[in-house]
Amino acid sequence: MASPLVERLAQLGSSARTAVEDDRGQTTFAALTERALRVRGALLADGGRGAGAHASPSSLEGERILLLVPPGAAWVSAFLGVLLAGGIALPLSALYPPAELAWLASDAGVRRILVGDELAAVAAPIAQGRSVLRVEDFERAAPGPEGALSDIAADDPALLLYTSGTTGKPKGALLTHRNLAVQAELLRAAWGFSEHDALLHALPLHHLHGVVIALTTSLLAGSATRMLPRFDAQRVAAEIARGSVTAFMAVPTMYQRLFEQIDRGGAPGFAAGARALRLATSGSAALPVTLAERWRDLTGAIPLERFGMTEIGVGLSNPLDPAGRRAGWVGFPLPTVEARITDDAGNASEWAPGDAPGEAPARPGGAAVARGELWIRGPSVFKGYLGREDATAAAFQDGWFRTGDVAERSSDGRFRLLGRTSVDILKSGGYKLSALEIEEALREHGAIAEVAVIGVPDEAWGERVVAVVVAAPGREAECATGPLRAWAKERLAPYKVPRESIVVPSLPRNAMGKVVKPELVKAIAASGSGGKDPSAR
Repeated sequence: MASPLVERLAQLGSSARTAVEDDRGQTTFAALTERALRVRGALLADGGRGAGAHASPSSLEGERILLLVPPGAAWVSAFLGVLLAGGIALPLSALYPPAELAWLASDAGVRRILVGDELAAVAAPIAQGRSVLRVEDFERAAPGPEGALSDIAADDPALLLYTSGTTGKPKGALLTHRNLAVQAELLRAAWGFSEHDALLHALPLHHLHGVVIALTTSLLAGSATRMLPRFDAQRVAAEIARGSVTAFMAVPTMYQRLFEQIDRGGAPGFAAGARALRLATSGSAALPVTLAERWRDLTGAIPLERFGMTEIGVGLSNPLDPAGRRAGWVGFPLPTVEARITDDAGNASEWAPGDAPGEAPARPGGAAVARGELWIRGPSVFKGYLGREDATAAAFQDGWFRTGDVAERSSDGRFRLLGRTSVDILKSGGYKLSALEIEEALREHGAIAEVAVIGVPDEAWGERVVAVVVAAPGREAECATGPLRAWAKERLAPYKVPRESIVVPSLPRNAMGKVVKPELVKAIAASGSGGKDPSAR
C-alpha cells in the first residue's frame, strides 16, 4: 500500500492557499511542495557521497537524516523532503548541548545533517565524519526522479523521535507514514480542522506534540500554520490578540506564562482574541484545574485536554464541543483506538471504538476494573524503538502498548490520568497515592505558584511524600513545612499530606514543560532534604 501521507501531500501540492506563515512571509502549499521536492532531489543526488551504500538513486531507503533547521517554512520543506526521499527525519533541538547531540546522532546512525544557516555553528561540533547540507542551497536543486514517490509504502518509517528518557537513556521511537497519516486524520476529524483554519504554532519541533499533533495535522487538513521561532508569552499573546488564528495548541506551562503576561498588563486585546479562537488544546503534561478554569473564565471554555505520547500519538481526547469537556480528565478513546485498563492482579477491562459509555467488560477474564495501567492498541501505535528489540518487546503485551500511565475510567466512559507508574504513583506507609491528585489540592493554596509532589526513598515510609514548591513572591514562609502541612490537613486525607515542603526558585522542566521529577528525587535524596533547596547543591 502506498503512503497515505505522500498521497495527501500530492493532493495539496498545487494549492495556492497558504500552508506556512513565518517571520519571512507566507508560503503556499504549491511552493512548499516544490521546495520539499528540491530537498528530496538534493538528498538523492548527494546520496553517493553522504549516505553510503544503502541509498538508491530513487530512495534513501530509511536513512536517518538529522534536522537542525529553525522553525518555519524551511524546516517544513526539509522535513517533508526527507520523507518524500524515502528517508527518516530526526528533528533535534538546537538547545541540546553538543554532547547530547553527539550521542543522539550516533545512536541513530546519522550520516547526514540538514542545517539552516543560523544553526551551522550548532552542527559544527557533531559534523566530523558526517555530511552537512545547507537547506538554503537546495533552492537550485532538481526535484529528483519522477515516479518514485509511489514506491514509498504506508509502513515505511518516516520519523524518529527520542523519548524523554525518564527510565534511562532516551530511546528512538520509529513512526511510519501510516502512523502520521492516521494520527493527522483522527485529529482533523475529532478537532474539526479544515482549510479555513489557521493554527498558531509555538511548540518544539523535536517532540510529537509539535511535529505530529500540531504541524502534521494542520498541514494534511489543508490549514495554514503560523510558525513562531519559539514560545514567547508576549509574542504569542500579541498573535492571538490579532484575531487571525483560529486554533492554538500548548502545554500547561505556556498557559501559565500567558496568564503571567496578562497579570503584568502586557497583553492588550488578548481576551478578545482568545475568545475568537475556535480551539485551544493542552497536552504533554496534566493541565492544572486552576489554569483550565481561569482560561474558561477568560474565553468561556476550558482548553481541550487530551492524552498522547510519542509511541501512540493522541489516543484519548475530550470532545470538540466545550460542553462535553471536563477539567482534569482527558476524555474518550478516539476512533480506531482501543483502550485497556489492567490492575496489579492482572484483571483487565477493554474498550473498543463504539462501546457504550457505561460498559466495563472484563474481556480477558477475571473481574472488571476501572483503575490501573492504561494500555493502547490501534493503527497510530508506533513501529518500535530503533535498535532496541528487547525494549520494543517489553513495551508490548499481546499486541497492546503498555503506556506506563495509571488511569481510571468513569461510569460515563471518560478517562483520567493518575500519573506515571514510576514517578507519579507513590507508595507511602502502605498506601498507593497519586502525586497529581495531591498537586491539584496544593495548587488551591494562594502562596503556591508551582508545585511538584514526589516520593523520596525513606526507610520508615517506603517513600516519603515531599512537596517541592515555587512560592509566590514574598510568600515563602507560608510554604514552609509546618504551615503547609497544617493547611493541607484540612483538605487531604492524613496519609496524603506531604511530610515535607521544600521551597525552590524554579522546577526543572524538559522542552515540553514537563517537570523532570527524577531529577528532583535524586537531588533531594542526595541532599538529605531537611527543607533545603535541592537546586542549591
